[in-house]
Amino acid sequence: MTDDGKPQPRLLSGGNPQIAKGYGEAPVRAWLAAAPGWKGDVCLRLDAVISATVPQVCKAVKWNSPLYGMAQGEWFLGLHCLTRYVKVAFFTGAGLVPPPPVASKQPDVRYLHVFEDGRLDEAQVADWVAQASRVPGVRM
Repeated sequence: MTDDGKPQPRLLSGGNPQIAKGYGEAPVRAWLAAAPGWKGDVCLRLDAVISATVPQVCKAVKWNSPLYGMAQGEWFLGLHCLTRYVKVAFFTGAGLVPPPPVASKQPDVRYLHVFEDGRLDEAQVADWVAQASRVPGVRM
């Protein structure tokens, strides 16, 4: 049970929280609170960097992942917990300078994988977030 008496969200494969689709801060906060252990800590840090870099960011949870964008329905970034790392998906990441390090099968998408050691270059992430927020988001 959570502090408010609601059942704890179920963790899907890799420890990704199963949170109902929703828009705004509340569903993202619920997802962040449910992310387990070190993954939760990493995701909280990422959310803080995103929110500080783009104070007017729109947030949602869709497909059990938090999404960030400049307008509802147009997203530039998503988070997802996997077994060994947290995946940060930059949906227009191929155009970022420098591009995030991990390629995708989708040509415009680039990923950053954050592992348990917690090493996260917050300045680089903030730079990518700032760049991504200035490009039209992907409609989802």
